[in-house]
Amino acid sequence: MAEPQISKTFPVKPKQKPKPRTPKQTPESKYWSSFKTKQIPNLIASINSLTFSPTAPHSFAAAHSTSLTLYNPQNQFSRSSNISLNDVVSSASFRSDGLLIAAADLSGLVQVFDVKTRTPLRRLRSHTRPVRFVKFPVADKLHLVSGGDDAVVKYWDVAGETTICDFLGHKDYVRCGDWSPNDSNMFITGSYDHTVKLWDVRDKDSSSVTEVNHGKPVEDVMFLPSGGLIATAGGDSVKIWDLIGGGKLVYSMESHNKTVTSICVGKVGKLSGEEAQQYRILSVALDGYMKVFDYAKMKVTHSMRFPAPLMSVGFSPDCMTRVIGTSNGIIYAGRRKNKEDVESGSDEELTKYERRLKKLGSGNALGLGPVAEEPRIRVLKPTSFRYFQRGQSEKPSERDYLVMRPKKVKLGEHDKLLKKFRHKEALVSVLGRTKNPENAMAVMEELVSRKKLLKCVLNLDLEELGVLLMFLQKYSTMPRYSRLLMGLTEKVIEMRADDIRASTELKGLIRNIKRAVEEEIRIQQSLQEIQGVISPLLRITGRR
Repeated sequence: MAEPQISKTFPVKPKQKPKPRTPKQTPESKYWSSFKTKQIPNLIASINSLTFSPTAPHSFAAAHSTSLTLYNPQNQFSRSSNISLNDVVSSASFRSDGLLIAAADLSGLVQVFDVKTRTPLRRLRSHTRPVRFVKFPVADKLHLVSGGDDAVVKYWDVAGETTICDFLGHKDYVRCGDWSPNDSNMFITGSYDHTVKLWDVRDKDSSSVTEVNHGKPVEDVMFLPSGGLIATAGGDSVKIWDLIGGGKLVYSMESHNKTVTSICVGKVGKLSGEEAQQYRILSVALDGYMKVFDYAKMKVTHSMRFPAPLMSVGFSPDCMTRVIGTSNGIIYAGRRKNKEDVESGSDEELTKYERRLKKLGSGNALGLGPVAEEPRIRVLKPTSFRYFQRGQSEKPSERDYLVMRPKKVKLGEHDKLLKKFRHKEALVSVLGRTKNPENAMAVMEELVSRKKLLKCVLNLDLEELGVLLMFLQKYSTMPRYSRLLMGLTEKVIEMRADDIRASTELKGLIRNIKRAVEEEIRIQQSLQEIQGVISPLLRITGRR
């Protein structure tokens, strides 16, 4: 007769429990999270304005207190220069060639500086109250626009230091403005009178071309890259308007809980894929959140929390740097890594061979040109131990066929006892090891499937019954195990009632189980009360 074949055995494992759903990180969230944030502390006051130079290396200027500080993002955000003014700086703007920068302060003065020498070239004084914004056109190098608390918008001739035209349409403080990316004669301004006006510098009668009502004091405005849409920020909302359609409201984003202080245009700077070269609206608010809004799909795609109220935000034209200014004088500057950054990185970040190449790449001491060579491959000899170990660390290619060694299945003590159908001994052996309750649950579930669990409980002696009750006291109230263990506890008390009454030790264990269950019920009732308080708040915030 042929010998009976023994079926392959596997160790028992607990049933897989449903895992909580965690929001999957989208490719766009990974993109915005790839900006490695670095703090630039010790600035004097809140960061009122952040603006990037349109030319490489795209330095950015931070307006804080009476200073205008320029930083170089390619050199670990080192401070390149500092320009001091006589009053608090409220706004700054680079010219299209990046050679000049205009700064406005609360004394009503607008100054134009040379970026390299920090020399004041022009002083534009005509405002009677603090100036809140100043802006150079996208292509025009000879003019700029400014607005302030006197509710007047001024169009300047920078070379002649004179005002070409005053635009008198707002009834309250003018806080912000932006030039059209397509037409150097058109710009918009936002005011605390809740209105945003579109102006044409060729129209000298001081009347606006188009006007929209934001509904709340306007903190910031900007043109979107197409030139036909504008975004306005005020209150806790950011609204998008269609100027070509006569100032029609396209969408209102109300995801912030406090006043939105600044907005800017960001771009998903990927080379390929669905998200390649797509524009986003970045908004910051006093609630400490930065939101990324996709105005093509009309939804918030990413958000970040910062530990202080946010006052300003900026995004570099090369999509490599993102800066955020806070009310406590800290700049959170984030930069993405690229190949150029690795090549020009610090010596600490380079390997030993890369440092050698960097040292010898520019030429040797005699000036004979580059002398760095590729490292030579060491030839192994048969007398070397490594000769017999060669190839073991090689990774397989795509075309290779892998022959995997079968892993030996290691069975625990309880698995071996279950294999021999010694059910009671398997249960007792696993109950004594309370450090790993998953194994005990796996054995119990296996005994339930074999319809042997209650029989094992009935055959336990008093000492083994005490071990089981201690296990039930410790784990029966845990949500992961309560579904099986609470029912088992009832059966144990019902089947072994006489033994429990006869033993004082078992009575004490039953009292402990009762106290644990009552405590768990109190905790669940408290959690339900808290849920009743939080649920309406979550429903309200979900509407936003």
